[in-house]
Amino acid sequence: MTIIQLEYLLAVANCGSFSKASEICFVTQPSLSMQIKNLEDELGEILLDRSKKPVVPTQVGALVIEKAKEALLAYNNVKECVAELKGSVAGKLRLGVIPTIAPYLLPRFVHTFGERYPGVELEIREMITPEIIRAMDSDELDAALLAGGTCPDRITEQELFDDRFYAYVSPENPLSARTNLRIEDIYGKDLILLSEGHCLRDQIIELCGTNRLSELPYTFQSGSLETIMRIVDTTAMLTIIPEMALPYIPDSHKSRVKTLARGAASRKVVMGVRRTYAKETIVAALREVIVECYKKKSTPKGV
Repeated sequence: MTIIQLEYLLAVANCGSFSKASEICFVTQPSLSMQIKNLEDELGEILLDRSKKPVVPTQVGALVIEKAKEALLAYNNVKECVAELKGSVAGKLRLGVIPTIAPYLLPRFVHTFGERYPGVELEIREMITPEIIRAMDSDELDAALLAGGTCPDRITEQELFDDRFYAYVSPENPLSARTNLRIEDIYGKDLILLSEGHCLRDQIIELCGTNRLSELPYTFQSGSLETIMRIVDTTAMLTIIPEMALPYIPDSHKSRVKTLARGAASRKVVMGVRRTYAKETIVAALREVIVECYKKKSTPKGV
């Protein structure tokens, strides 16, 4: 029995598919299948029911998977524990980041964190909130950057900073002449949002109210805030964007950014970790670097 075999077994159980698991593990499907078959031969039991779609663990497989999670957690923590005793920060951290944070926050801290903590291997995945929660439950992620108030009780939210909301308004929209907007001024027929599953969409709906949103003239599904903003640029519509996106708006478009009068128009950016999480030293170091780097660059010029 090897660590690799246990990792492959967990990957198939989490993905429900040998092909998807092989992609995640960066190995060919025949190699992954062979390793799991070798593990089954050693234990003398079938661990995965391959006749089901998706693939599911057998009764014995479910027991082995639970023990494998414990074994892998202990194995992965060895390096972190030794580093902690030596007073250094080292190991691997698997980090999930939601799409409305990833393109704006990652460039601010990744380089600094890598220079300051060269012993840490940071593995980053961009995922929407429901996917992050599922991945944390199945031990595919150690921590996540997401919006506060979106995690279940089993995940602890460690607050990083407030991220204020702004309106991004087309020059063709009647509200373009204003510099400060009230929420009451925004109507659904002009507002374009991210697709379902994105917590920023839910927060904007809560902010603006569902009645006005029912007036939307058409349905547009996009998981990219940048795409939404380009749609605004070529129509008479508007959208709501987070403050962290402001430094990436071209100077020629800065006049399209409008403040919102409502004081509570913001979200909290948090670090999500499971209540029984390990790798505390790495998480604490990452949290410190993120807050430090965000504060240095949080005030964009010309806005």
